[in-house]
Amino acid sequence: MAKKAAASGDIESGIKLVIVESPTKAKTIRKFLGKDYIVESCMGHVRDLPQSSKDIPEKVKKEKWAQLGVNVDKNFEPLYCIPKDKIKVIKNLKDKLEDADMLFLATDEDREGESISWHLQEVLKPRVPTKRMVFHEITKEAIQKSLKDTREIDYNLVRAQEARRILDRLVGYTISPLLWKKVAYGLSAGRVQSVAVKLIVEREKERIRFKKSNYYGLTAYLEKSGEGFEAKLLTVDQKRVATGKDFDGLTGQLNAGKDLLVLDSKVAQGLASKLQTASWKVTEVEEKPVQRNPYAPFITSTLQQEANRKLGMSSREAMQVAQKLYEQGFITYMRTDSTSLSQEAIKAAREAIVEKYGKDYLPAEPRIYSGKKVKGAQEAHECIRPAGTQFQDPDATGLIGPQLKLYDLIWKRTMASQMTNSRQKQVSAKLSAENTVFNATGTTIEFPGFLRAYVEGSDDPEADLESREVRLPQLKQNDSVKAEKMEPTAHETKPPARFTEASLVQTMEKEGIGRPSTYASVIGTIVDRGYVRKMGNALVPTFTAMVVSKLLSKYLTQYVDLGFTSEMESSLDNIADGDLNWEKYLTSVYHGDKGLRATVANEEGNINPEEARKIKLEGLDAYEFHVGKFGAYVKTQRGEEFFNASIPDSEAPADVTSESIEKLIEQKIKGADSLGIDPKTQKKIYVLNGRYGAYVQLGENDDEEIKRSTLPPGMDPTAVTYEMSLEILALPKSLGLNPGNGKDIKAGVGRFGPYVVCDGDYRSIPKHETVFGMNLEKALALFAIPKKGRGKAAALKEFGKHPAHDVEVSLFNGPYGVYLKAGKTNVGLPEGITADNITKEKAFELMNEKLAEAAPSSKKKAKGAKKAKKAVKKATAPAEIAEAPAKKKTITKKKK
Repeated sequence: MAKKAAASGDIESGIKLVIVESPTKAKTIRKFLGKDYIVESCMGHVRDLPQSSKDIPEKVKKEKWAQLGVNVDKNFEPLYCIPKDKIKVIKNLKDKLEDADMLFLATDEDREGESISWHLQEVLKPRVPTKRMVFHEITKEAIQKSLKDTREIDYNLVRAQEARRILDRLVGYTISPLLWKKVAYGLSAGRVQSVAVKLIVEREKERIRFKKSNYYGLTAYLEKSGEGFEAKLLTVDQKRVATGKDFDGLTGQLNAGKDLLVLDSKVAQGLASKLQTASWKVTEVEEKPVQRNPYAPFITSTLQQEANRKLGMSSREAMQVAQKLYEQGFITYMRTDSTSLSQEAIKAAREAIVEKYGKDYLPAEPRIYSGKKVKGAQEAHECIRPAGTQFQDPDATGLIGPQLKLYDLIWKRTMASQMTNSRQKQVSAKLSAENTVFNATGTTIEFPGFLRAYVEGSDDPEADLESREVRLPQLKQNDSVKAEKMEPTAHETKPPARFTEASLVQTMEKEGIGRPSTYASVIGTIVDRGYVRKMGNALVPTFTAMVVSKLLSKYLTQYVDLGFTSEMESSLDNIADGDLNWEKYLTSVYHGDKGLRATVANEEGNINPEEARKIKLEGLDAYEFHVGKFGAYVKTQRGEEFFNASIPDSEAPADVTSESIEKLIEQKIKGADSLGIDPKTQKKIYVLNGRYGAYVQLGENDDEEIKRSTLPPGMDPTAVTYEMSLEILALPKSLGLNPGNGKDIKAGVGRFGPYVVCDGDYRSIPKHETVFGMNLEKALALFAIPKKGRGKAAALKEFGKHPAHDVEVSLFNGPYGVYLKAGKTNVGLPEGITADNITKEKAFELMNEKLAEAAPSSKKKAKGAKKAKKAVKKATAPAEIAEAPAKKKTITKKKK
């Protein structure tokens, strides 16, 4: 267990070195400490297991365990290496430590942070007193308190993290080579990622097995005392009318044991005609008061879910933005499984509620949430909330873009968690006409309570409050009402919804698979490695995922079993608590007849590569689906011959039909019909299907020169005409010259959709525009919008070209805070300079020295810096001075 390293009281005098993970965190903490504190960043992990053979030291390269990076036969001793990009970082820290009288390790308070502190201690080997300081928010009070209340490194947490890292390495590096041999080179397996893939694949299989059912309902549009309302058909001749929930998705039939009436179009239409002129009477009215409790404050998993639902952020993006907010001192630590609020936070929330919403929204007593709410919860500090003892209003933070949106979400959720209940009134009325009974329901909000601040899944609480209200007129038993209109409604049952990032996180958390703090990287990994792709917000498995999941489920069952994976997490928690020896646990998992190493070795011989690479889809028995070197393809037999056809990557397994497959096969057998002859080349034009979707081809497959152009998204290949094909083949087409740089602007279609490009700068064409409708004016408008690249932030400000170095200078918000960028050179903003107050002149001045240092010749650096300084001074001087060089010379001579 961790021990106190220093009691509360004065800290020794002298120079203190404080080490944190990131420059932004260092910059924020620096503001709260005196001049005798040096705050430096280690830039994350300083040591790790080898990532490639280049990282392995020569003395152990010939060892059979070297590639694994773990000596499994010697107490699972890990081989730690310092990455090349961390050598300078370590040297800088050692240099700073030479002048220090005390070392504070101030990395994050979770297992990952504890591990980083331990690695720092191992690498730096400090000879001065070393203390571990922990805090869950970066405020002056929290930092000062953590300095007085330090402790030693918690070796249970370190061992738990080390065991997790080694376990992940053992599973990944033992199973992945099996996939390379049996399926395709480059595939990967992981302790958590493979289970996540299995969940997504199993959901896709449910969709494949699903049988659609069609049924009808009947809606009555009624009127009472001039007020209109709706009612739904409930029973006919005292027999309940079937709805979607009454059908079995596997058979398409009604669930067994239910005596229900299934309406078809004819019956529904007949009822509508009959009831239009019938007498309607209210037979029953029930009013019921309902209270709703507010949601608990955010923990890591619920923040990811709501950021995905409300803001459209991926789990990875949400955690990156939250990290920035934490490091800048806006929120508490974002990796937590605890829903509890400190007394200071409760006080701050209650004060803000009264100020923002009024006393009516404040409950008599504070709401207390239990600390841990999820299976195998860890890192039990506070929830994710605004930092400090006074919660800063979102509008007063100065934040912009995603950071403002996420902070606003956290602020509102925290406020709502301490507000009064929502009070509603639900009204249910039954109405009879002829031999039928209809049901009408209404809801009125008596008092919104916490819903005034936060509605789960809704962007606008005010708008959502209005949509939640469904008012009925005053109804009493035996009242007569009038039928204005009867409307039969056609319905069909829907297959199980595919996972979104939000619902996948929710399921993984519920099952105890992995840790909420790792979900973002897990989902990012399965998308990056081609197991899953995004279709809108849905996560769709590829055929590669289907094949790999089949192999693992059949031959290495326990390693993709939910229960087994959850037990692994529980064991790692026990190691963190000091209740389980980590070496004994790893031995039980890896060694022995039933261990990982033996299981993989024994099963390898049972796996036939040809069988491993193919799957069958239910309902498509005439076809085999394979994964090959160039992607997925379908195989079928015609007579005595077998034919293969590529399946576009955009095709989801559950959406494949016999009709779509037959089109691909027919095209393969007969070849595509030519649309016509290209007037310029006299070559034939075809519309074909490939791995990346449909495309237009100019020329035959055996021609020396073939041109292929991708069809724009949403275009039906069967609808492509000869004239359209000529337009598509003309892509990318020139739109004209960019007046800003004189370079040609072109419009085309690529793998990721339609685009415009100028001098290597690509911009996506919006969905409401087409590539054929693009012109120079529209293209220039797109280039005028700050670029939002894949994983890159848009520039906050553009300052133009540096006067001395002829390179564009821009302001960005990156993972370590706001910074200036000019070409490949970056400079962070100094204390007192912010995105709001930085000027063009200051930006050029800050970039000047760095750009001069980056000059090609070191001999020219001093001269270059001097010339650059003069150029900056000239460019940023008042106009009357800049335009009067002769006068400036005279002044200079006088100084001499």
